[in-house]
Amino acid sequence: MKLDSSSVFHQETWKLVEASYELSLLIAKAKKPHSVGETLVKPCLLSAANTVLGEESQRKLSKISLSDNTVKRRIDQLSEDIKEQVLDKIKASRFFAIQCDESTDVAHLCQLLVYSRFVDEGTVKEEILFSAALETTAKAIDVFSKVDEFFQEHGLSWEKLVGVCTDGAPSMIGSRSGFVKLVKEKNPAVTGTHCVIHRQSLASKTLPSNLRSSLNLAIKVVNFVKNSSLNSRLFAALCSDLGTDYKTLLFHTEVRWLSKGNMLSRLYELKDEVEIFLQKQKQDKLYEAFREEDFQLSYLVDFFEAINNLNLKLQGRNTNIIAHSDVIRAFTEKIHLWKRKVQVGNFSSFSHLNELLSEKRNIEQYDVTKEVLSHLHSLAEEFMHYFPDVSMENSLWTLVQNPFNTDVELLLESLQEEAIDLKCDSSAKRDFETMKLEEFWVKYLPIYPKVGEEALRVILPFSSTYLCEAGFSALVVLKTKQRNRLDVENDLRCALSSFNPRISDLVRKKQQHPSH
Repeated sequence: MKLDSSSVFHQETWKLVEASYELSLLIAKAKKPHSVGETLVKPCLLSAANTVLGEESQRKLSKISLSDNTVKRRIDQLSEDIKEQVLDKIKASRFFAIQCDESTDVAHLCQLLVYSRFVDEGTVKEEILFSAALETTAKAIDVFSKVDEFFQEHGLSWEKLVGVCTDGAPSMIGSRSGFVKLVKEKNPAVTGTHCVIHRQSLASKTLPSNLRSSLNLAIKVVNFVKNSSLNSRLFAALCSDLGTDYKTLLFHTEVRWLSKGNMLSRLYELKDEVEIFLQKQKQDKLYEAFREEDFQLSYLVDFFEAINNLNLKLQGRNTNIIAHSDVIRAFTEKIHLWKRKVQVGNFSSFSHLNELLSEKRNIEQYDVTKEVLSHLHSLAEEFMHYFPDVSMENSLWTLVQNPFNTDVELLLESLQEEAIDLKCDSSAKRDFETMKLEEFWVKYLPIYPKVGEEALRVILPFSSTYLCEAGFSALVVLKTKQRNRLDVENDLRCALSSFNPRISDLVRKKQQHPSH
């Protein structure tokens, strides 16, 4: 630092630089263009300062540098600091796992996103590791090359990697040349996981021909109502006149997991209004077909509502394969329960369908029962196909879930004696009852290394690519048509990371250039 004429440390410039970093971080977290600092944030600061604090305060704040280029440099430095912290934590962790996925952005670039999970300060943390553009193809070797290049550049060990989670694309899980296969050539002990949410989505797609036709008809009706601005306005006016709670229908898209259920639910709530609208628009064929879809539409609403509830349970941070397997096992048991109830004419598990059958006695219940049972049977088979290991007993998982209530003799011989020691540890049992599962095993890893290591190899790997999907949602906000040339990695890291950049350290390292 420099001394002023009175031999007092001149700290004003440092405060201005620190403020510049703080505001740049806020801009990145809000996913706003870098120019917003100069065009909006700074004018707002100066206006408020002049009104509330006076011209002197305004003069001081006017020295905060928030130009487009300055904000970009600040974000790059903040991102680099966050990356250094994450890498240090991963290197200090006994093991770590990754999840990765790729998506095409608005500039037609294929963006690879990689998240990491590692042990830090007695718990398990999840952080964005890096993102990178795949310049040409998005084959397994391209993805692997980017990940391997990052590992080598930053000194990450393949031997410490315990799990890789990807979607179900052949380029990711191909048995001969998939990304997971290439990773296992580096470390055969790595566990490859097919995203549980993608598997659930695939298992739920199977519909009998009649229900598939009904779903397609529902989509056609929604598209007709919303295919023009005029139709949308006329339908909204009709709903307003009839006093409905909603005035618009919803589109759905295949890449959004919950949208199909939401679309059907809204359509069912506005079914009477839609029928009136189709009549007014003289869509006689569409009206007649839609009017006859009471049973099929009501069942589809109930089914996709159940699927949406399942999907929500599979989403979120800080979960593991055991917890997700429990959710899937519970859902498959529900399918068998629904089958048994429907066989005896009990549709209470499907509220909309049950209400419809109670109101309309002219619906042939035998046909309804037959069609619902056919769908539930195929649904159960699909879940068994995509989740073959859910119903299997796994002694290691039992040990991880509750080491004090497990049959030690079912474990590997190398784990049995240490498992007995843990089972008889009364203080460990008290901790198990009060601590999170991950925190418990991290704490007792040094005391029971063999059992603890196997436990972490189970609970540390990701079981879904949820974080990558959430990251791609942020990418859509960051990289728009107006910002299609943006290199998004640093902005993404600042926006998505839970780590706080060490701004005071960055300020101390930086030369004082108040004009920048």
